[in-house]
Amino acid sequence: MANVTEQQITEWKKQHGAVFEIKVEDKTAYFKKPSRKTLMYASTVLQNNPLRFNEILMQECFLGGDRELIENDDYFLSASSCLADIIEIKTAELKKL
Repeated sequence: MANVTEQQITEWKKQHGAVFEIKVEDKTAYFKKPSRKTLMYASTVLQNNPLRFNEILMQECFLGGDRELIENDDYFLSASSCLADIIEIKTAELKKL
């Protein structure tokens, strides 16, 4: 496992806000929340290739840890199941005046 310290995680939180940890077996990687730009870029391939969408998100949001979660197919497919939770959507309210 790539060494990531609590101090590094604290720095990432200061820089990026939320930091997410994804673990698959003995591998751990850290990701930031995707930006609108990253989501727009990844969405251009979503209809034709949903796995490529996940790959783009993981590559663009990767902060540190085991890159095997992105590079190894078995780890990648398992880690991909967590990506929906990284995209935080707040509740909006529409009111006609």
